[in-house]
Amino acid sequence: MPRLYLILFLVFGCSAHSFSQSELSKYLKYAEEQFQKGDYYYSLDYYQKAMAIDSNSVDILWNYAETLRAYKDYKKAEYYYEKVYKREETLIHPASLLQLGLMQKQNGKYEEALETFKKAKKKYAKDKKGYFYQKSRREIESCLWAKEQFEGKYPIAPLASTVNSEDAEFGHMVLDGKLIFSSLKADSISSNEEVYSNIYRTLLYQQDLTNMGKEKPELIESLYFDNMSAGNGVFSLDSSRYYFSLCADDSHQYRCKIMVAQYRNGKWFGVDSLGSIINESGSNTTMPAIADWDGKEILIFASDRNGTEGGLDLWYSEIKNGNQYGKVRNIKSLNSLDNEISPWWDKRTKTLYFSSSWCDGMGGLDIFSSQYEEKLGEPFNLGLPYNSPANDLYFFIDANNHYLTSNRLGVNYSKNPTCCSDIFKIEFPEIEPPITKEETLAELSKRLPVTLYFHNDVPNPRSALPTSEVDYINSYIEYREMLDKYQNEYSTGLTGEKSDDAKEDIESFFIEYVDQGVKDLNQFRDLLFDELSKGAKINLTIKGFASPLAKSDYNVNLTKRRIASLVNYLNAYEGDIFKEYIAQTAVNGGKLTFTEVPFGEYTANTLVSDNLNDQKNSVYSRAAGLERKIEIQSVQFIKDSIVDLPLTAKENIIDLGIITKNKKVEVSYTVTNTNDHSIEIVPPRSPCDCSVADLEKSTLLPGESTIVKVVFDPTNYDGKVVKSVYLKSKNSEEEIRLVLTGTIHL
Repeated sequence: MPRLYLILFLVFGCSAHSFSQSELSKYLKYAEEQFQKGDYYYSLDYYQKAMAIDSNSVDILWNYAETLRAYKDYKKAEYYYEKVYKREETLIHPASLLQLGLMQKQNGKYEEALETFKKAKKKYAKDKKGYFYQKSRREIESCLWAKEQFEGKYPIAPLASTVNSEDAEFGHMVLDGKLIFSSLKADSISSNEEVYSNIYRTLLYQQDLTNMGKEKPELIESLYFDNMSAGNGVFSLDSSRYYFSLCADDSHQYRCKIMVAQYRNGKWFGVDSLGSIINESGSNTTMPAIADWDGKEILIFASDRNGTEGGLDLWYSEIKNGNQYGKVRNIKSLNSLDNEISPWWDKRTKTLYFSSSWCDGMGGLDIFSSQYEEKLGEPFNLGLPYNSPANDLYFFIDANNHYLTSNRLGVNYSKNPTCCSDIFKIEFPEIEPPITKEETLAELSKRLPVTLYFHNDVPNPRSALPTSEVDYINSYIEYREMLDKYQNEYSTGLTGEKSDDAKEDIESFFIEYVDQGVKDLNQFRDLLFDELSKGAKINLTIKGFASPLAKSDYNVNLTKRRIASLVNYLNAYEGDIFKEYIAQTAVNGGKLTFTEVPFGEYTANTLVSDNLNDQKNSVYSRAAGLERKIEIQSVQFIKDSIVDLPLTAKENIIDLGIITKNKKVEVSYTVTNTNDHSIEIVPPRSPCDCSVADLEKSTLLPGESTIVKVVFDPTNYDGKVVKSVYLKSKNSEEEIRLVLTGTIHL
């Protein structure tokens, strides 16, 4: 069954035995023929008959899985890709593991897909410049992104059945109160009939919005061509010209070109093909969009012409005098090794929308936006409800409504639940700008911590000072440049697959933790500034950690330096926009304060080596890397005279060295009220009854200090011990941790 919309974006006894083999060969031949025609339904039918004769052939299973994917039956495709991979482990069909992960993702199984892509990345690591490796690596990041998404608040629903049939529909725009869309309709074809024929193709229709659901759409006869498929229409900036795609099936190899028709008073006329500058010979040129860039009329389209990076790339050309076209240029900032398709330009907001299967996404094709300010900006995924685990594309806006095309669950279908695309609409209460991810800082706090990682003894190596002037981002850049060194050091002494696995383990750590931390920080930073700009008073609690390579007092100061590097980053960011809030001099009253909790190594994984001579495990291992971090753990909105800032301690940690068993020990901590008002301290809290704390005084004036005495009973303990007491004021949610440590000796 030819489906234009797919082609456009998915450039993609002896006698008894002899009889069976003959039948098998016939079925396989027919299956392949139907696949090449695009009739995946009948191709599947023949493959099923072939498998009834031979269900053990990996090649047959592979071809069946490939056909299921083309047919968009993702659930069954996942099952058969998995069967193929378990039998041959990419030795016969190298793409089997990658395709399994892609189907898991399109079925919304992000956790399973993530693990599959990690495995695939290892499998394909021998060719790191190849598509399989690059795609697996990209999909790991994409799955991590998809897992974090949340449901949108606006409902999305398919259009009426007068528009959406059991075959495929995809929308383009609204003009003069009419929806103009493409449809692959076959009203006279039953589900049991052969449907590959010259009459089964995509045509352009229009539907009066006021009569949607009451009457059938009208075929645009002026744009009808015998034995051709038409679709993907868009008007010029002055609505006098209509650009659309026209495609011919040349021996099952679709070739598409862009046409232009004149438009006046609701009529199309004067249809002509654009010249060879746009329609390059031997290439597919399709999906036109019209944009206004700095007063210039720009034609944007998808094509696989010479110079294309992936399957279909986005290209552009300046339109002059309505009928002349400038040099065609690749939109390199948006294109990838996969497909970028279905562009649409929103002139109100100067935003280009398009779909891609490469960027962070939720499934196959996701819808992205790119803001134009002298040039197109970084692509932004629209998230839910716009995107789904299935294919989402052909986005456009009209008045208060957003439209898109999708084969997500819930479409009308003739063969399987995700076989066919429908047009969906999202209704808004009023005209809104392009959707961006809007979260308040309070909402973001639910997703904390934001975790940032460091190279060993960074910043300011071999320093005993608790302060630093280093900017965290500079530390991150230097850390990231050390990836090769980490891989080589951690794989020292290993060979073959074990060496590859070690290198892969390190690279995964940098992608999933180090890089992700910076992404989280960037989002957190922008939301933080938005709140401060509104006059909010905010306190961030930041905890620091270190691996156990150095002594405890050194590690405490090291974690303080790491916390300082984050504060330095904020202080210097983009022309010091945070500086007045940190200095508490902002005219709007906004303030940004920090509660530093330098834990040092006291929560470090005991399995991490502290052997200076074993740098492979104490410095370059994944386990050691996970310990060298700081965390933004909580966000506190401070209300004047209601919420107290946390107490501060002169020394949070006291090391007693050798402790004699059966002899109680006493330590004293000095804590200070840093508020500009008096506070009341609540009784200290200890997780165990082995430590008893006592306050010298419970009410403190501004700047006043008190002594906290802690008595520890070591009777029931042996070896190294770490014990804590927690302290806070009455009007604060934040506790400070007072730690005593030592080694109990008989």
